[in-house]
Amino acid sequence: MNKTIISLAATGLLAATAMSANAAETYKIDPSHTYGNFEIGHMGLSTMHGRIDVTGGEIVMDREGDTSSVNVTLDPATVDTGHDKRDEHLRETEGFFEVDQYPEMSFKSTRVSFDGDDEATVEGELTMHGTTKPVTLDVDDIVCKTNPMDEKKYTCGFSAETEIKRSEFGMDAYVPLVADEVDIQIEVEANRPNDQG
Repeated sequence: MNKTIISLAATGLLAATAMSANAAETYKIDPSHTYGNFEIGHMGLSTMHGRIDVTGGEIVMDREGDTSSVNVTLDPATVDTGHDKRDEHLRETEGFFEVDQYPEMSFKSTRVSFDGDDEATVEGELTMHGTTKPVTLDVDDIVCKTNPMDEKKYTCGFSAETEIKRSEFGMDAYVPLVADEVDIQIEVEANRPNDQG
């Protein structure tokens, strides 16, 4: 093999390495457009809806490789069901959030797999009420584009869903009158600098 061929091979390898490195893009969670919703049955009569604020986090998007990740933090003290007295009860009562003792919730991925352009499965660990358990998020409606309100930003948005049993996290107050199963949805927007902006 002559020097020219070796040089071309090395150049190609370097280019491939650079392309691989550039495939992963890091986005910062936008807390003003990201939040967690939940639904829980009440005495077998109705479904209560609530939300919890997302305070920050980071997403790495790597559709061509295996370095994708999701890291999100939430503030259980922001729980909001539309009723002040109930929200105070949820924050303070043993077997619910007990926010003085457990002031933060978080999700950290362990594996991300894409299914086409707009869906993914995210396996990870949810920490809530001082307990960490594995959960799987079903992600859909992934859209990434130049932010229409600020062209200096490139923004990704998506919806994620999962179901947990709250008793597995030590949150067992009033089970089964208040259901054990909780449906969780997280709406996400995250930004990075727009290379074309």
